[in-house]
Amino acid sequence: MGQGEFIALMAMLMALQALAIDVMLPALGVIARDLGLSDPNDRQLLIGVFLICSGLASLIPGSLSDRFGRKPVILVCLAAYFTVSLASALVTDFTVLLILRGVLGVFTSGLMVMPAAVLRDRFEGDRMASMQSLIAMVFMVVPMLAPLLGQGIMLVAGWRWIFGVMAGLALAFGIWTWLRLPETLHAEHRQSIRPMTILSNMRAAVTRRDALGYFLGAALVQSALLGYINSAQQLVAEALGAGQAFPAIFGVMALIMACTNFVNSRIVERFGARRVSQSALIGLIIVSGVHLALAMSGRETLWQFVPLMTVGMCFISFIGANFQAIALQPFARIAGAAASALAFIRLVAGASLGLLIGQAFDGTARPLTGAMLAAGVFALLLVLYSEKGRLFRRLHYPTPD
Repeated sequence: MGQGEFIALMAMLMALQALAIDVMLPALGVIARDLGLSDPNDRQLLIGVFLICSGLASLIPGSLSDRFGRKPVILVCLAAYFTVSLASALVTDFTVLLILRGVLGVFTSGLMVMPAAVLRDRFEGDRMASMQSLIAMVFMVVPMLAPLLGQGIMLVAGWRWIFGVMAGLALAFGIWTWLRLPETLHAEHRQSIRPMTILSNMRAAVTRRDALGYFLGAALVQSALLGYINSAQQLVAEALGAGQAFPAIFGVMALIMACTNFVNSRIVERFGARRVSQSALIGLIIVSGVHLALAMSGRETLWQFVPLMTVGMCFISFIGANFQAIALQPFARIAGAAASALAFIRLVAGASLGLLIGQAFDGTARPLTGAMLAAGVFALLLVLYSEKGRLFRRLHYPTPD
């Protein structure tokens, strides 16, 4: 498999999780009405429950893949994605749909963990950060197009067919993976499936000081992004008056984030993952502070919100891929377990905080911008902990655990 096909497949596997979120955004109001919801904020649970379950389950696939290989775990997750999506198209009760979303989140966790493990099997250091940025660039096409796809499906066939399209894509990517993806787990790195071995690997992944701050910092930054996704439809489409233009605005912001990931892939090997991500974190704090001040004034308009939020999202793009590369660098031998630990921390903490941010929506951008500022400040403190108070160092290559 060539580099271009490898990047595309890893991006599409990761994108199935984003698709399960973003393709539904234009349909949330209709689903809430059709399934008889009384509280308009309850529709956000379809996003929050999915993400929390995905995060809780993310501890499982990495350890399984360290024993059985990356490819079998990916194929099982794709089969479950196909089955649960079809079942979701047939529901008539919101509680049942919520349960299915939770089940889908459990199996989708593998589609987020495995690309990181496969990537660590093949690359390391700043080169891994560069490749992760290229994957993220392709991956960002999905958030750009998914709301438009969801809105188009609703116009011609209704919201239930959104789940049918999700099932079809899972089937297509399953065939692609089965035919083309080689097993990347090195034979000498296979781990025992014994509980004590798994716990030992997990403990090793979350107790290294040089990785822990980046694990937790990534989770905080992720929470800001997920808080925006949870409340985007209400905030942008309704409160700020974007209306039917919301999917296009959401898509353009995602396109700009994709371009940011491309820029990161070009500069990270020159300047280093630490320097780029730490500079972006400081930039996120500054722009979030400015945005919070504008939101607190009570005079913010749609066309003020969009550019400021886009700049903040771009800084998050510079942070995500590089934090992941730094955090996983020491763990070549237990890449699956380390990727699971990273996904668990990022998704559980990020999704839980993101859900709280979404539920705090009050008709303005104040809760979101305040949360972004707080996430940036605390993430910077965590990075300083991992770096022992020093910033802007080159990524070093310690002996892998």
